[in-house]
Amino acid sequence: MPLHLLKLCVGAESVQDLEEWIAEDLARKSARGEAVEQFHTTRMVPNRLPELIDGGSLYWVVKGEVACRQRLLAIRPFVDTDGIRRCHLVLEPVVRRVEPRPCRPFQGWRYLAAKDAPLDMGDGPGDVALPETLRRELRTLGLL
Repeated sequence: MPLHLLKLCVGAESVQDLEEWIAEDLARKSARGEAVEQFHTTRMVPNRLPELIDGGSLYWVVKGEVACRQRLLAIRPFVDTDGIRRCHLVLEPVVRRVEPRPCRPFQGWRYLAAKDAPLDMGDGPGDVALPETLRRELRTLGLL
């Protein structure tokens, strides 16, 4: 069974922000002639690499809710120019929205067991195609 990571998407106001950042980053890399792949750099290197790469995803927390995920393709540890150990979480550039779930702030990332991961949108009962901001406001009011 795959293992997932949970991480705050700092600075993003919406899933659309994340999608736009990814598109801009890939376009910038393409224009510079660099490898066109999306990755997120993190300071801590996960220990459970085989489980994460075996179908795992990075679940993003946006504005206090687990909101979307990206499939993990590889995890590449490295040492930066200051001698600090880091890693690139190489991600599929496709963002999949998930059933939103509240999540308190935390630092770094957390492991997320497959049994505890939210379902992709469209896979659960009562999924409604509403704009993200409206859906968030309705949930805040207890109407969803």
